[in-house]
Amino acid sequence: MGLAILLGVFGAGVIIGAPVAFAMGIAAAAAFWYEGFPTLITFQRATAGVSVFSLLAIPFFVFAGEIMLHGGIASRLVKLASAIVGHLRGGLAMVNIFSSMLFGGISGSAVADISALGSLLIPVMKERGYRPDFAVNVTVTSSIAGIVIPPSHNMIIFAVAAGGRISVSGLFLAGVLPGILMCVCLAVAAYIISVKHNYPAEPFPGWGVVGRTAADAIPGFMTAVIIVGGTLSGVFTVTESGAFGAIYAVLLTAFYYRSLTLNSFLIALASAVRTTAMVMILIAFASSFAYLLALYQVPTKLSMLLVSISDNPIMILLMINVILLVLGMIMDMAALILICTPIFLPIAKGLGMDPTQFGIMMLINLGLGLCTPPVGTCLFVGCAVGRIKLEAAMRTIWPFYLAILAALLLVTYVPGISLWLPSLLN
Repeated sequence: MGLAILLGVFGAGVIIGAPVAFAMGIAAAAAFWYEGFPTLITFQRATAGVSVFSLLAIPFFVFAGEIMLHGGIASRLVKLASAIVGHLRGGLAMVNIFSSMLFGGISGSAVADISALGSLLIPVMKERGYRPDFAVNVTVTSSIAGIVIPPSHNMIIFAVAAGGRISVSGLFLAGVLPGILMCVCLAVAAYIISVKHNYPAEPFPGWGVVGRTAADAIPGFMTAVIIVGGTLSGVFTVTESGAFGAIYAVLLTAFYYRSLTLNSFLIALASAVRTTAMVMILIAFASSFAYLLALYQVPTKLSMLLVSISDNPIMILLMINVILLVLGMIMDMAALILICTPIFLPIAKGLGMDPTQFGIMMLINLGLGLCTPPVGTCLFVGCAVGRIKLEAAMRTIWPFYLAILAALLLVTYVPGISLWLPSLLN
């Protein structure tokens, strides 16, 4: 009965449109009350959930990404991508995907990717003869590279949800090849569509231009190198790397590029504070919620249910992916990481899957949920930036869904894609 109350109150809160964090908090309080515990325990568990030192890295990561977003780095990365891949068929689509791969590795945010690159590239693509729905779909689906390619604050959330026993630096390395693989799959889909619709290729500007644009963009890209490299080398902790990355981003955009104004700095600061507050509230109340799921033995019961359906590891992993895909369509990504990790990670480990591989699989899976209705944040932002209706985007986005699903299945069933680079650390 307690589990029914927990899930029922939470489901009712989501249905009526309450913020997911508050729905989890109220559901946890109701379940604690039913079990006879003081409701104060809800807040004690919530406080314990955010009293984790590594979580201090999240505001630094977010702030560094916002500074890079508002400090003119995006336009420089677009120029670099255009110089390198713009001459291919459907060149601007390739530029969009390649820019997302580069910028995602700096911002760590899919929504920031769409806001920055979408506002630059979608209007240009429409002017060059690309269909508006194609331009939006390329931008939306490639934006989730920022979730997988390090540094990503979602990786820190996963590490915390997994009990703090997973190396964040290992997750950083594990996300590189899957992120590139996903972008390659999207590029193949974009190329096929571009050939079908005879979209143009941009003229190759010459290697001199490539060199100059690379020289201009590399200092900005060094933000990601400082954060990831500092963590991997052991010189900094994850939190210290985030702090140094944020300081470097401010100094670079303010004094080297001279593109960061006081107004844009304040906008970046306010956006970082807002995002950090949302994430921390989610983590806090999700900790209370996850505590009750463990108390009611939900992971064990779900594991027994899946095994009763099939004892084939391939089928069980496929079922986990399907469940995550469905949940990703209706719930926020950070909340799902916090709720589903304690449930599905033990099952995956029982099947012999490495926790790091499972984390990357989950990030790609839930990233796809950001591009799907009814709660597809990236899809809604992309349609707003591209000024098209959601229905128009949904009619033609399926080839990009298939591309991401192909990458997801490869990461799920080929461990070396996500584990090869981390193995070099051992």
